[in-house]
Amino acid sequence: MGAEKMANAVELKGITKYIYDKNGKAIRGTTVKILENVDFELRKGEVHALIGANGAGKSTLMNVLGGIIPAEEGKIIIDGQEVVLESPLKAREQGISFIHQELNLCTNLDVAHNIFLGREPVKNKMMDEETMYRESQKLVDSIGMDIQVRQKVSHYSTSVQQIIEILKALSFESKVVIMDEPTASLSHSEVDILYGLIRGLKERGISIIYISHRFEEIREIADRGTVLRDGKYVGTFDMVDFDHEKIVNMMVGHTAKASEFVNIPITQKKVLEVENVRLKPNWTSTVTLHVNAGEIVGLAGLVGAGRTELAKAIFTGKGYYGGTIKIEGETIVKTNPTQSIRRGVAYLSEDRKTEGLILPMSIKRNLTLASLFQMFPNHWIKVKEEDRRAQEMMNRLVIKAQSKEQAVNTLSGGNQQRVVFGKWIGINPKLLILDEPTRGVDVNAKNEIYEIIRDIARSGIAVLLISSELPEITGLAHRVYVIKNGGIVAEITDRKEMEQEQILKYVL
Repeated sequence: MGAEKMANAVELKGITKYIYDKNGKAIRGTTVKILENVDFELRKGEVHALIGANGAGKSTLMNVLGGIIPAEEGKIIIDGQEVVLESPLKAREQGISFIHQELNLCTNLDVAHNIFLGREPVKNKMMDEETMYRESQKLVDSIGMDIQVRQKVSHYSTSVQQIIEILKALSFESKVVIMDEPTASLSHSEVDILYGLIRGLKERGISIIYISHRFEEIREIADRGTVLRDGKYVGTFDMVDFDHEKIVNMMVGHTAKASEFVNIPITQKKVLEVENVRLKPNWTSTVTLHVNAGEIVGLAGLVGAGRTELAKAIFTGKGYYGGTIKIEGETIVKTNPTQSIRRGVAYLSEDRKTEGLILPMSIKRNLTLASLFQMFPNHWIKVKEEDRRAQEMMNRLVIKAQSKEQAVNTLSGGNQQRVVFGKWIGINPKLLILDEPTRGVDVNAKNEIYEIIRDIARSGIAVLLISSELPEITGLAHRVYVIKNGGIVAEITDRKEMEQEQILKYVL
């Protein structure tokens, strides 16, 4: 770059976003603001990481840039010109694409129709499907993925659907692409493909805003980083100056230590026993494992190895082909989520916003929904009792909100995850299956969730922990199973051998 300063693709100046009253009007003059006088600049052809704890204002700032919500104060400057972005369409016309963390696809349509949804090519006043499929195939070929453009999106895994979202954004020929936790559901090989895509975009002069909590990704792919905290700008740094402790301190106001193993006493009572369970018809390998009361057992493996399939087989009674599953010695022949809950089996899904929460509903209703049958066996809900139980759980898990009546979709990712934990703790489970329990939460919230998990185990609940983050596994688990291609390839019982490098050898 030399002495000449690189031109800016985007400048945000003094962006301020107020909280809203119940009528949807901004409450000006309040001391509480969602964003307060935030500055941000994105250079042409750079990858700029946007970093901050949950609730820091990252997504809100990007929603302003993406035309999703307006700012009450501040300026948006694109290519040197001040603009007003009244809608996502206006933002797209300015060359801005937003790839959200939550998938935004029509799974009943094929890949090509999703890529061109709302702007299908037309020939002789009819949809030109031939052109649409041809252009979609060019996009797929450009990234080297084996994706069939005529196949329905529902056919593909979450990780492939994430790639399809990225292809959809690339098809707009954008100048700026916002990526919000884009690798949350990707395997290692798919992450490498994503990095290749990003580097290719940089070479074409396209700018990337990359929101992630994963420091290893940020260091790998970003040129610069900007930190927000409590809706305010904290600072910008070049990635060559990356300092882990310094960045964490900027994010949370203090240094957060990594999780360390705490030896929680366990019993010899087997709560979960899985014997020779085959997870796909074409897989020859099987799963055999057990979890005792009060024990945290880690399940490590790559995306697609069978981790989530096993969790759903235990909870739903579907998706496995042979073998037996026992809860407290009882063989489960046929089950469903309702029956599993009544047996004391709880499943915290990796996709909290689709499978874990009802977002428009209140915190209270989400917290009590799974345990209403226990609280009110006569099917008559006592509102005061429900209020009391919900408030007790909010206090116990330190869920930060204005009230228990607040809608869950207004909470930060970390607080949403606490609500999911609260929902399942409320049923007094014997077995809690955790599938990526800290996905999409910041480093400070992670450590708080780790303490919640330890408290759950201390109460005698058996915990099966599925995680892609090996420090999470080694910091929490008494034992670790490694799964690969639907089969257990290792069981690690000795804490001295429970090193990340050792687990990786089995995983890879």
